[in-house]
Amino acid sequence: MKMNRYPRKLATGIGIASLFLYSSAAYADYTRVPVTSEEVQTNLDFVWICLAAILVFFMKAGFSMVEIGFTRGKNAVNAIMKNVMDFAVSSVAFWAFGFGLMFGATNGLFGIDGFFLHSYAANQDPWLYSFWMYQLVFVSSVAAIVSGAMAERTSFVASLMFTTAMAVFIYPVFGSWVWGGLHDGSGWLENLGFIDFAGSTVIHALGGWAGLAGTLVLGPRIGKFRPDGSVAPIPGHNLPLAALGTLILWFGWYGFNAGNTLSGNETIAQILINTTLAGAGGAIAGMTTACFKFGKADAGITLNGALAGLVAITAGCAHVEPIWAIVIGGFAGVIVVHSIIFFDKRGIDDPVGAISVHGVCGFWGTVAVGMFKSGEMFQLRNILIQLLGSVVAFVWAFFVSYFVFKVISFAVKLRVSEQDELRGLDLSEHANEAYPDFQVWHNK
Repeated sequence: MKMNRYPRKLATGIGIASLFLYSSAAYADYTRVPVTSEEVQTNLDFVWICLAAILVFFMKAGFSMVEIGFTRGKNAVNAIMKNVMDFAVSSVAFWAFGFGLMFGATNGLFGIDGFFLHSYAANQDPWLYSFWMYQLVFVSSVAAIVSGAMAERTSFVASLMFTTAMAVFIYPVFGSWVWGGLHDGSGWLENLGFIDFAGSTVIHALGGWAGLAGTLVLGPRIGKFRPDGSVAPIPGHNLPLAALGTLILWFGWYGFNAGNTLSGNETIAQILINTTLAGAGGAIAGMTTACFKFGKADAGITLNGALAGLVAITAGCAHVEPIWAIVIGGFAGVIVVHSIIFFDKRGIDDPVGAISVHGVCGFWGTVAVGMFKSGEMFQLRNILIQLLGSVVAFVWAFFVSYFVFKVISFAVKLRVSEQDELRGLDLSEHANEAYPDFQVWHNK
């Protein structure tokens, strides 16, 4: 019996050694130090795209805080739920259909393959996976913009239904016209020379115009307008949260804009500078405009001024000089104040100013690329192409979204009941309270 122990021990030792050697070889294959400059650059590109995607994902927290801060406390849980579930729903919908429509081989209007990432999975292309993740986080940003414009009176189920429509075809189809060439597609607007580097129109204006359609179908919140049509302000319950959200969005915007290089290269620094200066210009101009119009440095308007500047520079952040970034952002800070007043006077209730910040200032920023593009300033052809793309975005996003909202209204209730709206969506839609120990309801 003792003689049999040694062969068994020997066999066990050989097995363990073989497993160790195999594991070491496999580990070495995955951790092999790049030996060429091309390999180093490729790895840098992957890391930069993934890091930018993480920064943009963090903007979901910013969108949540802005919506919560600018609305009443009885709807805070609803804002959180919409922003969390928007991302969850968008992830599945974009994986299944949206990515293929946006970046698949085109039939001239949209992509026709790449659904479920099926045709790409066999290639195991690391760049494609990082590119997909980066594009995904943009989709939920569009949904968050719409959520803010329609806050405090929209059915939770209806909100998720529209998010699905946005992620499946509204955003991807227009996106394919502008960005399809980033992968297998080829968009007709990009072929004309339309420039929207990081999405002033593809993301922000699209979300703003969809939000405008939704607010028109919904109607204003109860108590927002007096019988004579004048505005009865409904202040948000927590401006510090709105300010925190704004700063989180500004932080994430560095990935939002600079990530669109899709590579780690020398243009990133200037994009970051332009983004910073435009946001600063928007904040200063918004605050100054508020001082002239209302006599005080209004905090809410200042925050929206900063966001307006960031939205406006997104299209041209890689194509303009820093001085013009300040001009673009500064004009956006002025525009957003007058735009909010304009929509209020017309009975359009946008609790967070999303239509003005994202729709109107996204439009301005996209057209501004044609005016201030480095080396080609104020060329009429460029301005007209930028104007064309911006108008097409409005027509597509507004009318398609309006139709979708009408269909949703027919299928389910788009707007909650008057009783539920007065009670607050936290209780009526989720049976939760954000501040259960000290909540004071202001049923206006």
